[in-house]
Amino acid sequence: MVELALPKNSRITRGKTFPAAVQGPQVRTFRVYRWDPESGENPRWDTYEVDTANCGPMVLDALIYIKNDIDPTLTFRRSCREGVCGSCSMNIGGRNTLACTRGWDEYQGTITIAPLPHMPVIKDLVPDLTNFYTQYASIEPWLKTDTPQPEREWRQSPQERERLDGLYECILCACCTTSCPSYWWNGDRYLGPAALLQAYRWLIDTRDEATGERLDDLEDPFRLYRCHTIMNCTRSCPKGLNPAEAIGKIKTLMVERQS
Repeated sequence: MVELALPKNSRITRGKTFPAAVQGPQVRTFRVYRWDPESGENPRWDTYEVDTANCGPMVLDALIYIKNDIDPTLTFRRSCREGVCGSCSMNIGGRNTLACTRGWDEYQGTITIAPLPHMPVIKDLVPDLTNFYTQYASIEPWLKTDTPQPEREWRQSPQERERLDGLYECILCACCTTSCPSYWWNGDRYLGPAALLQAYRWLIDTRDEATGERLDDLEDPFRLYRCHTIMNCTRSCPKGLNPAEAIGKIKTLMVERQS
């Protein structure tokens, strides 16, 4: 029988525990992924007991409290705290989401926090999104036209503008892309849900004049067609968008232009 085992340095070990000074019903336990590449040690799970009476209602508030008052070595990204910038995307309770819009009271028992899956980890909860942003740039997310630029603006009717609803709101947090099994296995070639959602946003923009060129760029066995409609992307989107639907509509555009 074949026996498979992870390399020794990839196994997550038990880490430190930071108990609360005073126990009570308001104390919540957070189990946080920790890894420092400079230490030469294995990743570990550190456990923090947080008196939630001393922090705000969101998971991000708890992480900020941990960093400020318990363990200043904890590393994570954050910025707007309003669900707009996407900086604090991470895996909380087994699901990709934004720490700033997810309340700790939405979870029962110990709350497990890890970096976004599949991506290389820079440190602790900070993933390396270099490939993600490179793929986003590859779909050329800007208006492309051949006609002379108008004196004032490119015009759209209200109905044409409405076609972009559910697409332009993407904040590039990578929650959808890193929840996709197809992207886990083919992330070097498959663009992933976020980039394809943005690609569709420009494909149906009536002001853009490069539809054929954009479709040609996506006509590839891997860049588009690795999507198997698993729907993890739609379930994990913190903005309530539907990347799977957008990908399906790109495939429809591909078929229509052949007929």
